[in-house]
Amino acid sequence: MPQFVLMTKLSPELMADPRGRRAMGKEWLKTVSRHCPEVKWIAHYALLGRYDFMDIYEAPDAVTAHKVSHLSRAEGAVSAESWQALPWDQYLEMLGELEG
Repeated sequence: MPQFVLMTKLSPELMADPRGRRAMGKEWLKTVSRHCPEVKWIAHYALLGRYDFMDIYEAPDAVTAHKVSHLSRAEGAVSAESWQALPWDQYLEMLGELEG
């Protein structure tokens, strides 16, 4: 199944309330699970820098990845981007195919 990376930025107001943030995160996960039950979560990270969070997940297609990003924005994210990611071993396999 294709892998995606979700990069999320929240508003300063949402980040200022740790208890509210925890509850909001749980509610967001329930919402995504309800609308996209086929999504498999691989990892979740809090970040320093441009984005607040990075999630790595598997989804069957780009339409599902769009849904995940949209639901993130609908639940309070200032921005949410999903990028398709190719695992390193698959990338090397693709290079081998190109080399002939």
